[in-house]
Amino acid sequence: MQHRSQGFTLVELLIVIAIIGILAAL
Repeated sequence: MQHRSQGFTLVELLIVIAIIGILAAL
């Protein structure tokens, strides 16, 4: 994997938000 200087991509950010949302819903 290449490390991006910009950090997370939009897709990765959406995945993280989705995981947090699922954990918060538990």
